[in-house]
Amino acid sequence: MITQEIGIWIGLALIIVAFAVLFTFVPVALWISAWAAGVKVGIFQLVGMRLRRVIPHRVVNPLIKAVKAGLDISTNKLEGHYLAGGNVDRVVNALIAAQRANIDLTFERCAAIDLAGRDVLEAVQMSVNPKVIETPFIAGVAMDGIEVKAKARITVRANIDRLVGGAGEETIIARVGEGIVSTIGSATNHKEVLENPDMISQTVLKKGLDAGTAFEILSIDIADIDIGKNIGAVLQTDQAEADKKIAQAKAEERRAMAVAQEQEMKARVEEMRAKVVEAEAEVPMAMSEALRSGNLGVMDYMNFNNIKADTDMRDSIGKATDDGEDEEGTNPVDRRR
Repeated sequence: MITQEIGIWIGLALIIVAFAVLFTFVPVALWISAWAAGVKVGIFQLVGMRLRRVIPHRVVNPLIKAVKAGLDISTNKLEGHYLAGGNVDRVVNALIAAQRANIDLTFERCAAIDLAGRDVLEAVQMSVNPKVIETPFIAGVAMDGIEVKAKARITVRANIDRLVGGAGEETIIARVGEGIVSTIGSATNHKEVLENPDMISQTVLKKGLDAGTAFEILSIDIADIDIGKNIGAVLQTDQAEADKKIAQAKAEERRAMAVAQEQEMKARVEEMRAKVVEAEAEVPMAMSEALRSGNLGVMDYMNFNNIKADTDMRDSIGKATDDGEDEEGTNPVDRRR
């Protein structure tokens, strides 16, 4: 009797364990939810998802949502997209949003956009509700040298056909900035830009800046415009300062050359004086040679010395007279008169 009771308890325990394993490995609750929603998903199909390492509720719940929205999507497509690393729930939400907005979007394109790393649901929402991108202040210089700063608001709509491989918001901002700079630069006067800011948006829109991007530009509006520096005056001032420095450098070069030439002339004067002294030193030697050879007599030499002495005396008297007249402030010429 006791043995039978033990056997019954063991059997009940095994049944409970079996049911626990069954409900753990096989998502029965999920199968019941799908069956109640009218989604045909077999219990063995759910077991196969477990074996393929697919989380069943990540596929079945979006499938229930798609069926209720009237979309015809197979379980295999959703399971394949999950195995590829995509976000099944986001793809289904995007397809439902596209269907409600009458946007032609297939599951394959939606899955490709999702696998490309873009938020496909946000792209569909942006197609319905355009997005506004605000640029920072972009500076341009008009022909008169005045800097003009402009800030633009770009209204864009997602182009679903170009989401895969199309450029992003940074490219749109860069192209619009380039267009603003070129438009301001082509203006003859900065006042033209201030008086008619929409000339910037009109010119930029005509350039087709959304080519090759994932967006379609709807409008470009100038939100703010301001005056910056007088770049032309700054450049002229810098040029004048540079010219001034160049002129100073050339003047310093000429001064250095003049100083060098002056020193060279002084050196040449000293050289000539040395030659004079050298020539004067040869006079006694020549006179000695003349006396020795008989070309000059003793009386001639004495007469030469007397003449030299008279000349030195006259020079001394002349210098003394000139010094005295300079001290009295009298001109020697007037004194002789």
